[in-house]
Amino acid sequence: MVASCDSAVAFLDIRPVFKGHVLVAPRSHVVTLPDLPSSELAPYFGFVQTVARAVETGLSAGGTFVAINNKVSQSVPHLHTHVVPRTKGDGLRGFFWPRTKYESDDEARSYAEKIAAVMS
Repeated sequence: MVASCDSAVAFLDIRPVFKGHVLVAPRSHVVTLPDLPSSELAPYFGFVQTVARAVETGLSAGGTFVAINNKVSQSVPHLHTHVVPRTKGDGLRGFFWPRTKYESDDEARSYAEKIAAVMS
Protein backbone atom coordinates (compact mmCIF):
# COMPACT_ATOMS: atom_id res chain seq x y z
CA MET A 1 0.00 0.00 0.00
CA VAL A 2 1.17 3.51 -0.78
CA ALA A 3 -1.17 5.44 1.54
CA SER A 4 -4.67 5.58 2.99
CA CYS A 5 -7.12 7.98 4.57
CA ASP A 6 -10.65 7.73 5.95
CA SER A 7 -12.21 7.87 2.48
CA ALA A 8 -9.76 5.97 0.25
CA VAL A 9 -6.72 3.76 -0.21
CA ALA A 10 -3.82 4.11 -2.66
CA PHE A 11 -1.70 1.22 -3.91
CA LEU A 12 0.57 0.38 -6.84
CA ASP A 13 -0.98 -1.05 -10.01
CA ILE A 14 0.44 -4.56 -10.50
CA ARG A 15 0.64 -3.92 -14.26
CA PRO A 16 1.79 -0.29 -14.33
CA VAL A 17 1.79 1.91 -17.41
CA PHE A 18 4.99 3.36 -15.93
CA LYS A 19 6.67 2.44 -12.64
CA GLY A 20 5.02 4.32 -9.80
CA HIS A 21 1.51 4.02 -11.36
CA VAL A 22 -0.88 4.25 -8.39
CA LEU A 23 -4.52 3.25 -8.10
CA VAL A 24 -6.73 5.20 -5.68
CA ALA A 25 -9.99 3.53 -4.61
CA PRO A 26 -12.73 4.75 -2.29
CA ARG A 27 -13.28 2.67 0.83
CA SER A 28 -17.03 2.58 0.20
CA HIS A 29 -18.02 0.15 -2.52
CA VAL A 30 -19.23 1.89 -5.65
CA VAL A 31 -18.77 0.61 -9.18
CA THR A 32 -18.40 3.85 -11.13
CA LEU A 33 -17.81 7.54 -10.54
CA PRO A 34 -21.50 8.39 -11.04
CA ASP A 35 -22.27 5.99 -8.17
CA LEU A 36 -20.05 7.89 -5.72
CA PRO A 37 -22.28 9.92 -3.37
CA SER A 38 -21.74 13.66 -3.77
CA SER A 39 -20.84 13.89 -0.08
CA GLU A 40 -17.80 11.68 -0.81
CA LEU A 41 -16.55 13.55 -3.89
CA ALA A 42 -14.46 16.20 -2.11
CA PRO A 43 -12.75 13.80 0.33
CA TYR A 44 -12.06 11.26 -2.42
CA PHE A 45 -10.72 13.69 -5.02
CA GLY A 46 -8.82 15.61 -2.35
CA PHE A 47 -6.96 12.37 -1.66
CA VAL A 48 -6.45 11.73 -5.40
CA GLN A 49 -4.98 15.25 -5.65
CA THR A 50 -2.63 14.53 -2.73
CA VAL A 51 -1.51 11.27 -4.37
CA ALA A 52 -0.92 13.04 -7.71
CA ARG A 53 1.32 15.61 -5.99
CA ALA A 54 3.19 12.85 -4.16
CA VAL A 55 3.75 10.81 -7.33
CA GLU A 56 5.16 13.86 -9.13
CA THR A 57 7.36 14.98 -6.25
CA GLY A 58 8.36 11.57 -4.89
CA LEU A 59 9.35 10.19 -8.28
CA SER A 60 10.69 13.45 -9.76
CA ALA A 61 8.14 13.08 -12.56
CA GLY A 62 7.40 15.87 -15.00
CA GLY A 63 3.67 15.48 -14.29
CA THR A 64 0.93 12.89 -13.99
CA PHE A 65 -1.85 11.40 -16.06
CA VAL A 66 -5.01 10.90 -13.98
CA ALA A 67 -7.85 8.78 -15.37
CA ILE A 68 -10.94 6.79 -14.48
CA ASN A 69 -12.61 4.09 -16.55
CA ASN A 70 -16.34 3.67 -15.98
CA LYS A 71 -17.53 0.20 -17.03
CA VAL A 72 -15.77 -0.01 -20.43
CA SER A 73 -12.15 -1.04 -19.83
CA GLN A 74 -12.82 -1.11 -16.09
CA SER A 75 -10.86 -4.18 -14.96
CA VAL A 76 -12.64 -4.57 -11.61
CA PRO A 77 -16.17 -3.48 -10.67
CA HIS A 78 -15.03 -0.92 -8.08
CA LEU A 79 -14.31 2.75 -8.73
CA HIS A 80 -10.59 3.47 -8.95
CA THR A 81 -8.53 6.36 -10.25
CA HIS A 82 -5.24 5.87 -12.09
CA VAL A 83 -2.40 8.26 -11.19
CA VAL A 84 0.40 7.65 -13.68
CA PRO A 85 3.79 9.42 -13.47
CA ARG A 86 4.76 11.14 -16.73
CA THR A 87 7.97 12.47 -18.21
CA LYS A 88 8.44 14.34 -21.48
CA GLY A 89 9.03 11.85 -24.28
CA ASP A 90 7.82 8.84 -22.26
CA GLY A 91 5.97 7.45 -25.28
CA LEU A 92 2.43 7.56 -23.87
CA ARG A 93 0.17 8.67 -26.69
CA GLY A 94 -3.57 9.15 -26.38
CA PHE A 95 -5.22 6.24 -24.66
CA PHE A 96 -2.76 3.52 -25.70
CA TRP A 97 -1.40 2.30 -22.39
CA PRO A 98 1.69 0.11 -22.83
CA ARG A 99 2.33 -1.96 -19.71
CA THR A 100 5.57 -2.79 -17.93
CA LYS A 101 6.58 -4.90 -14.93
CA TYR A 102 8.52 -4.26 -11.76
CA GLU A 103 11.78 -6.22 -11.62
CA SER A 104 10.90 -7.49 -8.15
CA ASP A 105 8.65 -6.94 -5.15
CA ASP A 106 11.50 -4.89 -3.64
CA GLU A 107 11.52 -2.55 -6.62
CA ALA A 108 7.74 -2.13 -6.42
CA ARG A 109 8.00 -1.46 -2.69
CA SER A 110 10.66 1.20 -3.30
CA TYR A 111 8.30 3.09 -5.65
CA ALA A 112 5.48 2.87 -3.10
CA GLU A 113 7.80 4.11 -0.34
CA LYS A 114 8.97 7.11 -2.40
CA ILE A 115 5.39 8.22 -2.96
CA ALA A 116 4.31 7.47 0.62
CA ALA A 117 7.24 9.46 2.02
CA VAL A 118 5.95 12.62 0.36
CA MET A 119 2.43 12.01 1.69
CA SER A 120 3.39 11.58 5.36
